[in-house]
Amino acid sequence: MCPVESQPNIQLVIIKSPTVPAKNRALVMRMLTKFHAGYFRITLSICSQALLWKNLSEPPKDAHVYRRMMNMLPSAAFVLLWSLALLTLVSFSILYVLKCFYMFESVNNEFLNHVGVNYLFAPWISWLLLLQSVPFFTPNTLYYLLLWWIFVVPIVALDVKIYGQWFTEGKQFLSTVANPASQLSVIGNLVGARAAAEMGWTESAICIFSLGMVHYLVLFVTLYQRLAGSDGLPAMLRPVFFLFIAAPSMASLTWISISGKYDYFSKMLFFLSLFLFISLISRPNLFKKSMRKFNVAWWAYSYPITILALSSAEYAHEVKSFIAYMLMMILSACSVLLILVLMIFSAINADLVFRPCEEIIPTTSPASSTTE
Repeated sequence: MCPVESQPNIQLVIIKSPTVPAKNRALVMRMLTKFHAGYFRITLSICSQALLWKNLSEPPKDAHVYRRMMNMLPSAAFVLLWSLALLTLVSFSILYVLKCFYMFESVNNEFLNHVGVNYLFAPWISWLLLLQSVPFFTPNTLYYLLLWWIFVVPIVALDVKIYGQWFTEGKQFLSTVANPASQLSVIGNLVGARAAAEMGWTESAICIFSLGMVHYLVLFVTLYQRLAGSDGLPAMLRPVFFLFIAAPSMASLTWISISGKYDYFSKMLFFLSLFLFISLISRPNLFKKSMRKFNVAWWAYSYPITILALSSAEYAHEVKSFIAYMLMMILSACSVLLILVLMIFSAINADLVFRPCEEIIPTTSPASSTTE
């Protein structure tokens, strides 16, 4: 008899890999692919809204009627709004830091883009606005000072890159790459100067303020000459034209903090921003194409109007007239209503909020050959 060969006992074990973490990683990577600095328009709007509510909740002692009106606001509303702004800004900052680690090439392309580079100022502006509206400590504390340095140093570094390039490349380069979003660099300097003035660092505030204002004059003249063509931006990004309002309004607020009073220079800046606001809203056809379908660029309407409302509040406190207070209340109401509408539209169109980067920020730069 032939011996029966023993068959080895082989068991095939199939171990299923966890699919949920893989799906989560794919979702995060897809979100990072579509996320870019332009989304910090949202944090700019919410953080500036928190600063507006802080200003409205602290009326001057001699404005009796105004104080009675502001006492109608819930006391916890400002803290909730500030907490929402902090949560949103922290979430967006974490997303962008992750993108810097995993998709550095995409971030670098954004840095070299003539429109996208300006939005790199937006997160630092948002942090500075949130710092100025913080309800937990005053500007005289060490925490305020340390945070101010953390948020201002990146703005100065970006200034060296952008302003230095304008200076070395000359007029032809600036007229080619300048666009309304370029005013974010100016606004970053002004917000940083105001935060320094709140601490009592007058010399530092004047230094940063002068840096921003000199370049604002150059940029304003350059953009004013080519505003009608609007060839520097696609039609869907035209809400960014409202940044024309934000720069002089923020300059007015900053100079009040530096000088300690509301003088003629602050009034001139406020009137300039008010004139630009009227000029823009009287030309709705300029924004007709951008309003056909919702996109994150709509958030560019909110921040400038909020800063204009803040500037109008300072003006009303100074002149103490009925018309000035009515203007302040109208602009403040428009600002609050606008951000509520934008939040609703963003929630309804959540699938359109995170869309590919090239649809929000143009990937081609007219100065790509010289942008190094």
